[in-house]
Parts: sequence; structure tokens; C-alpha cells
Amino acid sequence: MDTQDPAPADLGGGTPESTGRGTKRRAFLGMLALSALSPVGVLLAAGRASERAEAAAPSAPSAAGDRPTRLRRWAMVIDLRLCDGCQSVGKPPQCTAACVEGHYAPEPMEWIETYEAPLPGGGTQFIPTPCQQCQNPPCVNVCPVAATFSTPEGVVLIDQERCIGCRICMEACPYDRRFFNWGEPTLPPETEHMVYSPEHQAPARKGTVMKCDFCPDMARAGRLPFCAQACPNNAIYFGDLEEDLATNGRDVVTLSRFLSANTSYRLKEHLGTQPRVFYVPGHGERVGRDANRRGRKHTQWPWKKSPNGGKTWTR
Repeated sequence: MDTQDPAPADLGGGTPESTGRGTKRRAFLGMLALSALSPVGVLLAAGRASERAEAAAPSAPSAAGDRPTRLRRWAMVIDLRLCDGCQSVGKPPQCTAACVEGHYAPEPMEWIETYEAPLPGGGTQFIPTPCQQCQNPPCVNVCPVAATFSTPEGVVLIDQERCIGCRICMEACPYDRRFFNWGEPTLPPETEHMVYSPEHQAPARKGTVMKCDFCPDMARAGRLPFCAQACPNNAIYFGDLEEDLATNGRDVVTLSRFLSANTSYRLKEHLGTQPRVFYVPGHGERVGRDANRRGRKHTQWPWKKSPNGGKTWTR
């Protein structure tokens, strides 16, 4: 794994215009005072307040006479100082378990997989690894039928209704974060009447590729992704590079400042894929983990039988 501090231009936080800056700051602080809102709800509400403040501030009109619409640019930060592979709670990684249950992911898919990797000075660290949501995604570049695509929010999705199962995207992904349904997936009865969407990918379909989707539908509703909600140590932050804010469900941070102050890095950054998942170096030391304590419990799938007689396979 290559590590390198992201260049400031890669953080995408941006520098707000001086006009309306004080108004935006007061609007955001006012939103933080609304304790009834969830942290992500605060983040989104702050964004709306910021947009209203900007609309009230004088500005030069665009060539078309209308102001451009602001888009979310979702990003994730995983603080490895807080990740102990859920050893402290004696369970399999809860980020993986929550993702499996929330998306009805068939066995053996682990859309966010927690690897145990060696440290240069000895010992190990745990690295939760979802789809890296690359802004220069090799998978999108090679798909022959445009089944995998990038949204304006920067999320890479797969449309299983279009996917032909050629698996070229799996070969192109340098992070090994795509999974193929080799057989009829074993699924719980709850999926039988679900309305399919590329933003949720349920129910799973034989002969198609699946992966982490960043839960954008949940983010727009003011909720954290399943993995971030389930982390017992609040190690996973989710936020918006446009608003330069992120939350782990407990704290709200200025995203660009948090990344630079903690020497963040991205996986295989030298490949130029420009991931939207950032990591803060560590091995769980802030939650009392000894780097020499090895081992993690295996992920369990809660459904073993289904009405359609689904099967499991070895990845």
C-alpha cells in the first residue's frame, strides 16, 4: 500500500469567496445548535443555510443570468487510530456486518472489507476498505455498455439492469472492490418485493457485478452510511467536500483541515485514480489496541436459506 499526503488541490474543500463568508459561518453555527438534528442532518442543513446566505449576498451574475446549482461531493475519511477491527467489542468488523445487512449483500461479498495489514515497524493495523469512489475510475473507463458510471456527486455506481457480466471492470479495479454474482444469490425474504435501484442494488441478480455504493440515498436523507453508523469507535467520517464538512455521528469537523492536520493519505495514490476515501494513519492506538494483537472475527451472513433456494460460492 502506497501512502502519500493528498495535495491541497485534491482535497476539493475549496476556498469560499470573501463575500458572505461571515453570514455562512453564523448560519452553520446556528444549525449546530439544533441538537434534534442528526450530525449528517446538521451537515446538510448547514449546506442549505449556506446556500440561502450566498443567495442573499451580492455577486456577479453568470453569463446565463442564473447562479450555478451546488452539487454535493461526497467523501469518506477512515481514522485508523480509532479502528481495532472491533477486537474491543469481540465481534466481526461491524462496518462490514452493517453493510451486509443493510444492502442484503449475498455471501461472500464484503463491500467494505477490513484487512489486517502489517506495519513497517512490526505489528499490524486494520484497514476498512470500501469502494474508493475514484474520480478517475478505471472501471468506468473500460465498461463496454456503460453499466458502471459516475454521478455528478462523484459516486461510482453500477446498473445491474444494464450489466452484461463481462467482469472487465473487476479486472480494471486496482483495489479489488468489485464482486460478481456467480450463482443465484441467497437473499432474505425481505428483498422479494423491493424496488431495484443502482443506489441500493437490491435484490442482487445472478451474473452481475456489485460493490459499495457510498449510500448516497441515505446521505441525501441526512443519514450516515451503514458502515459509519455501525462503527463502535466512530472511526468512519462521511461528508461533503463542497461544504468542507464531515461527521462520524459524534463530531463534526472541517474536512480539509482534518485531513491536512492528521497527515491523511489515499490508497495507491500514484495510480492517479483520485479516490474519495481518505485514511488517517494508525493502528487503533486511541482505543487501546496493541499493534501486536492479531486476528479478527469472521464476517457472518444472517441469512442461510431463502425461498428461491439461493447458493453461495467461493470468491
